[in-house]
Amino acid sequence: GSLIVPEKIDVSFLKKFKKMIIDYIKKGNRVALMCGGGRTARAYINEANKVKKLSNVNNDMIGIMATRLNAELVRAIFSEYAHNEVVYDPTKKIKTKKKIIIGAGYLPGCSTDKDAVLLAKTIGAKTVINLTNVDYVYDKDPKYHEVAKKFGELKPVEKASNDELIKGNLKEDIEDGVIVEEASMSLDMMKDEKQKKLFAGKKVGDKVIFDIKKSFPNDTELAAMLKIEKDQVQDVSDNFEIEIMEVLKFEKHEVNQELFDKVYGVGIVKSEEEFKAKVIEELKMNYERESNYKFAIDAKDYIIRRAKIELPAEFLKRWIVATNENITTESIEEDFKNYEDEFRWQLVKNKLVAAYEISVSEEELFEYAFILSKNQFLQYGLTNIPDEHIENYAKEQLEKPEEARRLREQKFDDKIIAFMKETVKLDKKNITMDKFRKLFEADK
Repeated sequence: GSLIVPEKIDVSFLKKFKKMIIDYIKKGNRVALMCGGGRTARAYINEANKVKKLSNVNNDMIGIMATRLNAELVRAIFSEYAHNEVVYDPTKKIKTKKKIIIGAGYLPGCSTDKDAVLLAKTIGAKTVINLTNVDYVYDKDPKYHEVAKKFGELKPVEKASNDELIKGNLKEDIEDGVIVEEASMSLDMMKDEKQKKLFAGKKVGDKVIFDIKKSFPNDTELAAMLKIEKDQVQDVSDNFEIEIMEVLKFEKHEVNQELFDKVYGVGIVKSEEEFKAKVIEELKMNYERESNYKFAIDAKDYIIRRAKIELPAEFLKRWIVATNENITTESIEEDFKNYEDEFRWQLVKNKLVAAYEISVSEEELFEYAFILSKNQFLQYGLTNIPDEHIENYAKEQLEKPEEARRLREQKFDDKIIAFMKETVKLDKKNITMDKFRKLFEADK
């Protein structure tokens, strides 16, 4: 969103972006673009709150509408190449022969960064790239004080030190070189310490000449900053000059009642002790969920390998291509191993269901849909949604045949994994989060 509308609609960026994406899909690739709200969202939210202090949900709904406006703009730009509807629900399967899918905001409390990851999972994308003009930064782990960083903001400071956001007019230090007006770059993201030190003590109005390639050696990031094609980076000289227009420093939100209300809703948490307990409770739930997910991955893999089921591979490849519009003969060769394992797991699952009379009743299915819906709202920070509303949302999901089938399959998987946990001997260990992440990395 911040790239589409930094101050006003960036026509120059959109033209270059369109060319880059079209060149990419013409090489046989497919792309999903998730649009944020950018300055449009912030402008509407800020002005609305001057009239009346809005709830988090109302703020988010304004933001969601801004993302959808931006998405319709992008969809129109790519019209002949893009799916004819903007995707609002990133968890819903999409049937289209088009090479480009455009997405926008889904639910209050969920960022479009999160939506992008959900959409990537839905369509089977292997890579997620986040393009943004940095507006805020927060730590990777949602621990106690770091929650405050998510709700912090960039504020002007007199001079730079080593982690500020610098905004200014950037130009290549040669005649007729590249010029980028109102460029943004983070000193914290600079890779070369000597280049970073050139900005220490600099103020608005100062000019700094620095080696941009040493500072930002990643060609993709540098191309985005300079608003050029990636293959043009090699033709750009090393030295650039920036005339500083703004020096901004990120400040986390003070841990106070205002923060408690922003995170959990007005009046839900009333003290720092309650806030800390709430964060720890959510972390425990998240880690338990991730632990169960890792067990499920390992258990499935173990059973599939032990079963040694032979499949008619060539027939299955032809069948998958024939029944899926989005899959080509070339792409199935890359992804077939995943399909094979899914087919094998389905055969194993059917055998276990029959042998041990595992079933899913309508009541269990509804309870499962309710719990998933509630967890989804909690994940988005919506802790005060009445159960009645969650029940209605769960019913709406189950009224969709494809969604009901998907939820039933998930519930069967959960019951089978639960049966396996009761059957096998578990060796439980306490490990650090870093070690746990490395277990996932080892699976890749």
